[in-house]
Amino acid sequence: MTRYEHLATLLAERIEQGLYRHGEKLPSVRNLSQEHGVSISTVQQAYQVLENLQLIRPQPRSGYFVAPRKAQPPVPSMSRPVQRPVEVTQWDEVLTLLEARGDREITNFGGGSPDVTQASLKPLWREMSRLAQHNVMDVLSYDPLAGQHELRTQISRLMLDGGSVVDPDDIVITNGCHGALALALLAVCKPGDIVAVESPSFYGTMQLLRGFDIKAIEIPTDPQTGISIEALEMALEQWPIKGVILVPNCNNPLGFIMPEARKKAVLALAQRHDIVIFEDDIYGELACEYPRPRTIKSLDIDGRVLLCSSFTKTVAPGLRVGWIVPGRYRDRVLHMKYAAIGTNVPSTQLAVAAFIRDGHYHRHLRRMRQIYQQHMETYTCWVRQYFPCEICVTRPQGGFMLWIELPETVDMLCVSRQLCRMKLQIAPGSLFSASGKYRNCLRINCAMPLCNSNREAIQRVGEAVHIAMEES
Repeated sequence: MTRYEHLATLLAERIEQGLYRHGEKLPSVRNLSQEHGVSISTVQQAYQVLENLQLIRPQPRSGYFVAPRKAQPPVPSMSRPVQRPVEVTQWDEVLTLLEARGDREITNFGGGSPDVTQASLKPLWREMSRLAQHNVMDVLSYDPLAGQHELRTQISRLMLDGGSVVDPDDIVITNGCHGALALALLAVCKPGDIVAVESPSFYGTMQLLRGFDIKAIEIPTDPQTGISIEALEMALEQWPIKGVILVPNCNNPLGFIMPEARKKAVLALAQRHDIVIFEDDIYGELACEYPRPRTIKSLDIDGRVLLCSSFTKTVAPGLRVGWIVPGRYRDRVLHMKYAAIGTNVPSTQLAVAAFIRDGHYHRHLRRMRQIYQQHMETYTCWVRQYFPCEICVTRPQGGFMLWIELPETVDMLCVSRQLCRMKLQIAPGSLFSASGKYRNCLRINCAMPLCNSNREAIQRVGEAVHIAMEES
């Protein structure tokens, strides 16, 4: 982030927090330059960014003033999916999204990649280079089936922050969180089984169910508090459900953190009906609150919660380092790993273990939490500025995903196809439903850099939505 972007974000936060009140005059360019030790041109660029966001207004010969507050768009209401087991669809659309990853000409708001450009990752790259030069035998040898012990030790220490006391031997290293969820499903379910999911739910998880011939039953989910315990209980009484997949901390795509009382309630429900909980905690470390929220796993006393996570979102997806804490299913998970995947790559595990051990991981996390919060605020401002006023927008409590709900007449699947021809990609809401619901919704990735080209891209998405609304 450049100096003027950093200053603009700082001033935007002060405005949002009420330190600069609406209608109040802001400090002069010269005073801000002296206060922050930056050039006058840097301050002028920062003010230009805030003006583009309509947070401030210039007045000739008087300076800059905080603009009147715009009304916040409402949060989407509780989802209303069809509550019966269905086969997952949407694979062709998901494949199109995945294939766009390698096209550098596409501005990709549809994927889930984090920001991997920050200087706080340099110690990791240096460690990977050192391993390649000085630890050739460790790097080129077979990996233990459960993964590198040093990494599992470091992960067990990280899990203390989420309230879990886990022995390193209870952890199995996987090929990312996707691989962890795959092993969890293979260990517990068989083809034809039924699994309950939040609605909307991450499309990658939905496609795992499709690939394993597992039916999904979508459960109403509140964008601020999570899955409906009451609706889940009704489904459990009606259908032979094997388990429920939950992303309770910094949910993807809705961004909520499930209150702890509801985490306890859903665990108690799972115990009563003797089902498992597949807990996806991939975004948990990116929560805005501190200390980070507890996992459902931390409340588990009988090993029915299979916790899955990875460093894909907190560090980098290319590492392909994830893990599962499978509880009572450990032996079954190890067998499924050997049968389906084999062992992992040692080099990235050893590098990540050193990155954590030497304190670099927590420094990187602190930096990324701050950056993603700033990005969320800015992208929300851009959406409010360029999208129709009839929208609902989530208020994420962590992570870097924003969910936008449009009037029901708008078909974002059609809009996304038009945007693809413009080299722009978003994730239409229908990908996040087993039955193709939420066609009037979209998810955008706010980890993308705050730059004029991305602001203009959001503007073009907003224009396409305006046209779709007029045509409908």
